[in-house]
Amino acid sequence: MIILESFRNIFAVPDLRKRLLFTFGLLAIYRVGAHIPTPGLDAQALEEFFKASAGGLLGFLDMFSGGALRRLSVFALGITPYITASIILQLLTVVWPYLEKLSKEGEMGRRKITQYTRYGTVVLSVVQGAGIALWLWGSSTPTGKFLVLRDPTSEGGKIPFVLMAILTLTTGTAFVMWLGEQITERGIGNGISLIIFAGIVVGLPTAVWQSFRQIQRGQMSLFTALLLTFFMLAVVAIIVFVERAQRRIPVQYAKRVVGRRVYGGQNTYLPLRVNTGGVIPIIFAVSIIQFPQYLASAFKSDFMKKLADQLAMGQPLYNLFYALAIIFFCYFYISIIFNPTDTAENMRKYGGFIPGIRPGKATSDYIDNVLTRITLIGALYLTIVALIPEFLLMGFKVQSIPGIGPWLDSNLPNFITQGLGVPFYFGGTSLLIVVGVAMDTVQQIESQLVMRNYDGFLKKGRIRGRRG
Repeated sequence: MIILESFRNIFAVPDLRKRLLFTFGLLAIYRVGAHIPTPGLDAQALEEFFKASAGGLLGFLDMFSGGALRRLSVFALGITPYITASIILQLLTVVWPYLEKLSKEGEMGRRKITQYTRYGTVVLSVVQGAGIALWLWGSSTPTGKFLVLRDPTSEGGKIPFVLMAILTLTTGTAFVMWLGEQITERGIGNGISLIIFAGIVVGLPTAVWQSFRQIQRGQMSLFTALLLTFFMLAVVAIIVFVERAQRRIPVQYAKRVVGRRVYGGQNTYLPLRVNTGGVIPIIFAVSIIQFPQYLASAFKSDFMKKLADQLAMGQPLYNLFYALAIIFFCYFYISIIFNPTDTAENMRKYGGFIPGIRPGKATSDYIDNVLTRITLIGALYLTIVALIPEFLLMGFKVQSIPGIGPWLDSNLPNFITQGLGVPFYFGGTSLLIVVGVAMDTVQQIESQLVMRNYDGFLKKGRIRGRRG
């Protein structure tokens, strides 16, 4: 009853109702665009090609685009160029004094960096669009049908198709970027995350139906289905538990007398989240690890093909780089959004101190040490949640390990080397994004309701969503 009352309160607040309807409207537009095909492609050949390559990295990236990659629609690139551009700008902020100065200039500096991010998104979209167009032109299905409607005996029409594909895909990415920014500014926030969320959720009913059909046909036993359901619920429970976990550092404020009024004298705490970065490190890692695939499609060389094969999903090199990328971006993202020195300075300015720790640099070092330790826990948690379900799906391709690969392949159990073939939508990455973004969205709606003196979704306490 409390939840139903909260939902009624959402639509009772005019501003919040407009924000929700605006968000749903833009997400609907995004889903419509995901079905508009890129000109010059054979839809049947594309479907046949993706069925043959289901379960690999293409299937993983297709999940993030909500099926737009499978159909090679105008939104096929999705939001990944924008995310990649954001990564590059944030990296440059650390090493380029000009961008570092901009990041400290408040709202005007933030707008300038956002503008540079948009330019970078367009440039990356052109590069990735060119790679995809060249790959499409030369690719065919296992039965020999070309993905592009072309004369198989001639290269005529290649340049016009490549230019049209680049223009279409770049325009689609720019439009998706604009949709995400509008949702953030005029909707309920988290525009980029909500677009990825919508792309994943839209495929869940199909995945459930396919699993049900597999049980009916005998392709999946009822025990396996129940085990899969239990595993999925357990992962969701772990995600919710860790996402809400935090390390509370006690802080005391000394009493200050200003005129006839006494300020301070209270005990509070500084909450540090175990997973401060949320799903951002995984999204960053996915955006980076797909680059070799684009390069291999753009540059037809033996070296690039071998590199792309080694970085295919399930390969040891892929798992290693994916795990290292997640851990790196956990620390990198937190170093950008949280500054222990500024926090310690603000505490000192208002008379706050951590019991047993001297104000100033000692406080900053203490906060930094605590944050480093809990970030390691959060990074390992993200790595396990992201890799374990993929391991169950694809297995561990030990054949490619130099020297001992063939021996391991012949001596390890089949479920380790081949996986269980679990559908992609039940993977840990997708669950993490869905649950994390859902918690963030509920927390933002909760804040809007409480700000307007309405009861939130919980009568006692508040949902502690992530920031960032």
